[in-house]
Amino acid sequence: MSNVLNFPDRVRPETRARVMEAIERSGYRPSAAARALRNQKSMALGLRLSQHRNGISGTIVDGFMHALVKRADQRGYRIVLFPASTNDEEVDKLVGLRRSLAIDACILTDTWYGDSRPADLQREGVAFASFGRPWDGDDHGRWVDVDGRFGAMEAAGYLRGLGHDRIGFIGWDDGSPVGRDRREGWAEALDLSDADADLLTVEGEDSVLGGAEAMAALLERGADAAVCASDSLSLGAFTEARRHNRRGVSLVGFDDTPISRTLGLTSVRQPVDEAARVVLDMVLAQLAEPETQFSGVLVQPDLVTHEPPDFLTD
Repeated sequence: MSNVLNFPDRVRPETRARVMEAIERSGYRPSAAARALRNQKSMALGLRLSQHRNGISGTIVDGFMHALVKRADQRGYRIVLFPASTNDEEVDKLVGLRRSLAIDACILTDTWYGDSRPADLQREGVAFASFGRPWDGDDHGRWVDVDGRFGAMEAAGYLRGLGHDRIGFIGWDDGSPVGRDRREGWAEALDLSDADADLLTVEGEDSVLGGAEAMAALLERGADAAVCASDSLSLGAFTEARRHNRRGVSLVGFDDTPISRTLGLTSVRQPVDEAARVVLDMVLAQLAEPETQFSGVLVQPDLVTHEPPDFLTD
C-alpha cells in the first residue's frame, strides 16, 4: 500500500487498481502528520495575527491576509495564524512551529525601523518573506511593499490638477516609516521647501477625530486641499471641512476602504492581491531552491475616485 500511495509509478497498473479499490472500501485516509514527518514538509506557512489598529484603515492588512489565504490555497498550502504580543515572541513561535514541522516557512508583516525578525529567522534557518520593506539596516531582498511615496505623489498631482495650490498633508505622529514615505512623496510632487512642507503638514492620531483636528489647523493656514495618510484621517478632514461649509476643499485618502467608497471620497488603492502573489512566490521559491537570491519588489498603487451619494451633493 505504501508504494501505491507514495510511489505509484513503481507499481504495476493492475496491482495499483486492486490496492486503490481496497483502500476505498476500507475508508483509509493517509496521515498528514506522518506524511509531514516523512517528507519534512507541512504544506503550511506561518503568519502572525496583526495587532489591532485604530479606526478604518486597519483593513489593509486584513485584505492582504484574505488574499494570501486564497492564493496559498490555490498552491496547495495552508496559512497557520497565531497571536504574538511582541516581535521576539513572534520569532520564538515561528521557530517552534518550524522545528515541529507545523510550518515550512513564514510571512512577516508590520515592518518597522530596527526590525530584527529577518536576521533572527535567517539565523534559525526559517524561510520567510515580508509584506513590508526593511526600513533600515540590511536589505535581505525577501520583501514586497506598496510604493506609498508614488501613491502620495499621484494624490498631490491629482489635487493640483483640480486647481488647488495650497495642498496640505495630514499624517500620523507615531513615527511610522510608512507615514514618512507618504509625506515625502507629497512634498516632492509639489516641490515644496522644507519650511512650506512643515507649514502645510499636521500629524496626529490615526483616527477620524485626528483628521478633523488636523483639517481645522490646515484651514487656518490657508489650505484648500489635503493628502491624507489614511481614509480614517480623510473622513475626519471631510467632516471638518463640511462643518465649516468648505465644500470646495478636496481630499485624497489612502487604502480605498468601504467608507471612502460609500461617501464618494477619493483614495489611493493598495494592490494587496498582487502583494500576496509576490510574497507567496518568494516563499515558495526559497523552499524549492534555498539559495535563491531576491530583490525587493515595490508594487504601485492607483488613485480611485468615487461618485458621492446624492445626500452629500444637495
